Amino acid sequence: MRVFSFVNSRIRRFAGFLLLAATVISVLVLSSVFAATQNRPRSTQPTTTPSPKPAVAQPTATPTPTPRPTGSGKPPTLGDAPPPPKLKPTPEPTPPPELSPEDILKTNTDLVQLHVRVIDRNNRPIDNVTKNEFHVFEDGVAQPVETFTREEVPISYGLAVDTSGSLRSQLQSVIDAGKTIINSNKPGDETFLVRFISSDKIETVQDFTESKDQLIDGLDSFYIEGGQTAIIDAVYLTAEHVAEYKRENKTERRRRALIVITDGEDRNSFYKQEQLFSRLREEDVQIFVIGFINELDKEAGFIRKSPKEKATMLINKLATETGGRAFFPESLSELPQIANEIVRDLRTQYVISYNPTNKEPDGTFRAIKVTVDQPNTAEKRIALTRNGRLARRENPNAPKPPPVRMPGTNPAKKP
Repeated sequence: MRVFSFVNSRIRRFAGFLLLAATVISVLVLSSVFAATQNRPRSTQPTTTPSPKPAVAQPTATPTPTPRPTGSGKPPTLGDAPPPPKLKPTPEPTPPPELSPEDILKTNTDLVQLHVRVIDRNNRPIDNVTKNEFHVFEDGVAQPVETFTREEVPISYGLAVDTSGSLRSQLQSVIDAGKTIINSNKPGDETFLVRFISSDKIETVQDFTESKDQLIDGLDSFYIEGGQTAIIDAVYLTAEHVAEYKRENKTERRRRALIVITDGEDRNSFYKQEQLFSRLREEDVQIFVIGFINELDKEAGFIRKSPKEKATMLINKLATETGGRAFFPESLSELPQIANEIVRDLRTQYVISYNPTNKEPDGTFRAIKVTVDQPNTAEKRIALTRNGRLARRENPNAPKPPPVRMPGTNPAKKP
């Protein structure tokens, strides 16, 4: 019995050993298999590349040129002003017959020519005044009237437009008014266009021409540009250009005028008002001004005048001293009527010349006043012309007026 128990115990121990050995072997085999699996390179799914299709020849297309943009966002530039006009040479006149000792040749270079408007109290033109009804005074002294005419003569005039930012909202209406004036031109009339901002931006857009198409195109090219307005410089240069145009042709009678459209506030001119009006007194150029002054300050300071008041005074002085006229529109709707009135004023004028009694060539200012006889009716006649002139000066050492700066120059500003 005891022997049987001993054998049975041995058998159980041997069976347990076999079970443990089998377990260890199984673990080792599984570990080897797992290690082999981890070390083997992993396979990836094959990428299926589609077979390329045979290339089909496409027809070669002619490249279409890319259209240029109609606007780049920048305003057009006019460039430098064109050179002064080249006048056609005056044909050689037929020489007069030789004078005999008995012949007397008389010339008069002292005649003063005046362009006179006659209006009633409602500013309506009066066109039935005769020569004997006019009376001319120089420094209060009656002057003998030499010539008198009502006939229409060609007009040379300039149209100068302020294109600074202050006229931004009015520019298109101003251009339309300018077209109204230009379209009224008659054969023989000539016009030139100027746009101005600051002293170095006074540009001749179109020089004197009879072509209405060129003038209209020039007006359509106007655009607004920033800068300090220099109205005194602009009037100085443009009035000089009008006065000098075709002056060499002594036999041609021609009216000269300047139409200025601005807000009237001068901010940075090279010339002073005294220099401007001294120059204007030497020339027979009527100035018509359309002043948009309503946007200027209305309140005066403690020391200086308000910009609106100063602009009004300058515009009125430009008109009265040259025998022209000033307009102060309250709204843009008034511009067509103003344009028509300027045209009417240019056409309905009398041309009077007188021989001054004061022949002293001292270069002094001579005040001029023209009166007209009043009819027996209640109608009031008012004669308007320039208020004076400068006598010629024969002293060669006398100081000369400041030289005229052509557009495009940029002189040093005075302190």
